Amino acid sequence: MTALTLLEAAGELATIGKMGAGIGAGIAAIGAGIGIGNIGKGAVESVARQPEASGNITTNMILTAAFIEGVALFAIVVCLLIAVA
Repeated sequence: MTALTLLEAAGELATIGKMGAGIGAGIAAIGAGIGIGNIGKGAVESVARQPEASGNITTNMILTAAFIEGVALFAIVVCLLIAVA
């Protein structure tokens, strides 16, 4: 009797875990979008203040955006693996 109750509770927790993984993937995507938006905003402001440094600013902006994109992709893949398991 106790084993059956534990199995039912574990089944409910697995459903909640999958829902949490989906929410986590969404939060990771939203966070990456906000971060890349802030990078773009800062880069545009910097180029407006110092147009002669636009090459260096653009390079750093693209590199930082790529790092954020990589971390977000990793987070989404981990959440999807949790949802599938």
